[in-house]
Amino acid sequence: MQRIALHTRLAPGKEAEYEAVHAVIPPDLDAALREAGVHDWRIWRDGLDLFHVVEVEDYRRMRHFLRDHQANAPWQARMAELLEVEDDYSGDDSGINLVWELPH
Repeated sequence: MQRIALHTRLAPGKEAEYEAVHAVIPPDLDAALREAGVHDWRIWRDGLDLFHVVEVEDYRRMRHFLRDHQANAPWQARMAELLEVEDDYSGDDSGINLVWELPH
């Protein structure tokens, strides 16, 4: 299992709309995420900055699986309207580098 941290940024003035859109995730997208190996995905917002933590079996495989998925494509198009920068996944993305964690 991988835990991946991501950072995205909202377009100014899109905060409330972003949160409203995320109030209910489409069932087909939920199913696609789970089929892609996602076990948990959380998003925090600080102003325009969005911080995601994704727990997934294989992050790169998930990204590949979802890239053209019929449930994900419309969702990503909708997110592109709200984000300052559209998804910039390049194929070698591994999220934000971990600096430190409390030892287990």
